Amino acid sequence: MKKKINTGMTLVALLGILTTMVLLTAVFYGVFQRQTMADLRIYALLLREESPEEMLSAGRNMRREKVRITILDAEGGVLYDNLTDSAEMENHSQRPEIRSAMESGEGHAVRRSSTLDKSTFYYAIRLNDGRLLRVAAEAESIYSILGSVLPSLAWIGAVLLLLSLLLAHRLTDSLLEPVRKLADHLGDGEEICFYEELAPFVRTIQKQHLDIVENARLRQEFTANVTHELKTPLTAISGYAELIETGMAEGEDVVRFAGGIHKSAQRLLRLINDILRLSELDDSQEEMKTERVNLYELAAVCVEMLKVSAGKHRVRLQMTGEECHVRGNRIMLEELLYNLCDNAIRYNVEGGLVQVDVHLEQEQVILTVQDTGIGIPAEHQERIFERFYRVDKSRSKSTGGTGLGLAIVKHIVAGHQAVLRLESSPGNGTMMQVIFDRYRDSIP
Repeated sequence: MKKKINTGMTLVALLGILTTMVLLTAVFYGVFQRQTMADLRIYALLLREESPEEMLSAGRNMRREKVRITILDAEGGVLYDNLTDSAEMENHSQRPEIRSAMESGEGHAVRRSSTLDKSTFYYAIRLNDGRLLRVAAEAESIYSILGSVLPSLAWIGAVLLLLSLLLAHRLTDSLLEPVRKLADHLGDGEEICFYEELAPFVRTIQKQHLDIVENARLRQEFTANVTHELKTPLTAISGYAELIETGMAEGEDVVRFAGGIHKSAQRLLRLINDILRLSELDDSQEEMKTERVNLYELAAVCVEMLKVSAGKHRVRLQMTGEECHVRGNRIMLEELLYNLCDNAIRYNVEGGLVQVDVHLEQEQVILTVQDTGIGIPAEHQERIFERFYRVDKSRSKSTGGTGLGLAIVKHIVAGHQAVLRLESSPGNGTMMQVIFDRYRDSIP
């Protein structure tokens, strides 16, 4: 990037130097032309006041200065020329400066000789007696002047180019300094001094960097948690199997150990299924397929399905509400309901109640799952949706939870642009609310 900026600035500087030199040469040559023409006009005006004899004498004197004097009659015929035999000269009535002098009293012109690479300046005036006086002088053409000063221009251009290279290098360094600082201190949270135009770019880069760092930390933490969670049931399965294999378990112990293996295998299977599901939710790039879903009907089916589990935990399940429709993915909403209700059952108390309610409130459909369980302390409420985060680790494992249910709930809620609310306190149970936009028939 630095090389490209340097090269670009150098090319711009070189183009600027060349253009400036050419334009300055053209400007100076224009000034030179005007000055030469002004001198010739002064010569002509002075000669007009002289007598014919004095005019001829002046012509002889100006021959040494290479100033040409030509006297013509009223029709453009040459009467006298101080440098050339007038008898051999053709009629000049069609020359621009002569024609203009005949019409308006004075005229001028510049003609370039490509052979001699010179320009001749002509100035003509009409005398009082009707004759015409023309004064002319040769001068170097612009190309000749440019060629003569080219070595000097080359030296000046070289010096300017060198200065431009040094300035381009300094300017490039100053332009890239904020980017360099940003690269060196990207993760320090340091306030970088940058140009106002770069502010959105810098903020985006810093945000992306923080997101990458955070994601890396979460992945590392997730990997460590997965390893730990998988290790526990695998260790139990391996221990029970070894006892049976070595013959140390007999009779009822074999049945008990086999039950332990089955329980650990079931926990392992649930854990793997939840991990795979979270991975699918994280990596899914496809647009979620949605349809019109009767959330009350879906909740009623879930409650009916979990009644056996609730009975095992000695917890009552109740369903209230009304038919409400939302736009969503049916399978995901089934997972959402299952995880919320399953959590409410597992972390309830014996003889407790789980109340599931779906109702319409203005333009929103509100799903509420409320239990009379152990509750969640305030300091843990912001973290319970993190993967493998448990308020009471010993109780969580004893109930068979994987620690991933609420993380899946959070994903599904976000995917449906819904709002998740939590109210809980220790000993007073927990209320989870998911607020959806009501389904409207006018929406395709």
